[in-house]
Amino acid sequence: MLRLVLPMQRVLVDNWLTFGTLAIVMTVVFVYGYFNYLNTRRVELNIEISKPISPLKIVAMSDLHLGYGIGKAELDKWITLINRENPDIVLISGDIIDNFIKPLEGQNLTLEKIKSRYGVYACLGNHEYIGTPSKISHSLDFLQKAKITVLRDTAMLVNNEFYLIGRDDRSNSKRKSIPELLQPLDTTKPIILLDHQPFHLDETAKNGIDLQFSGHTHHGQIPPANWIAKRIYEVSHGYLRKNNSHIYVTSGIGIWGGKFRIGTQSEYVVIHLK
Repeated sequence: MLRLVLPMQRVLVDNWLTFGTLAIVMTVVFVYGYFNYLNTRRVELNIEISKPISPLKIVAMSDLHLGYGIGKAELDKWITLINRENPDIVLISGDIIDNFIKPLEGQNLTLEKIKSRYGVYACLGNHEYIGTPSKISHSLDFLQKAKITVLRDTAMLVNNEFYLIGRDDRSNSKRKSIPELLQPLDTTKPIILLDHQPFHLDETAKNGIDLQFSGHTHHGQIPPANWIAKRIYEVSHGYLRKNNSHIYVTSGIGIWGGKFRIGTQSEYVVIHLK
């Protein structure tokens, strides 16, 4: 062990040039990661399904993580980007709240200014479940005041034309299966599924979901978590087609922890469904 420590000491302490170079490199990397996070990307998808539907413009996002780290300035910027799209419907796939309601109330954060033709819909993520048992009710109260329709293992027929299903997060071990959610629906109509964590995508394809939108992964945010995420999930970021099912896993518009993204991007997704 002593043999290892001595060479490291000579490189990092005794050799000030090497130490200074490493410090500069690390500073550059973190500055890049910070500004890369701030540079929110617009991802556009054109998706055709086999069922009849009027052209639908969806703006979808996930993982806002509003709280102590991400506040009013970022949220207002995101809302401006969303409203600029003039969407038919806005979908949020969980983790809107980052653990605690208190900082949201303190900053007077609200998503009420989001505008769309059919409204704003969301499912819950794992961060809505973190904390005390009463946190879920507090989260739901906050979202209701923001005029967001939260779907927890429920489906809604929108414009008498397509179904939107919001699946409860995997944190709820008693959540319904996809077949249970589909059972009362007219499956000849298009079906859009919000499911925060993108596990078991074969079930999506097997049950004929037309479009699934998920988040949760953040695509790892920074190395080596990027590579780990790729090993855990069938798709940790991007578009996947399985049979007739179209699946998109977003890297998220917000971030968890430090405000750095390296090898990943903050994004919102504009989907033209027809």
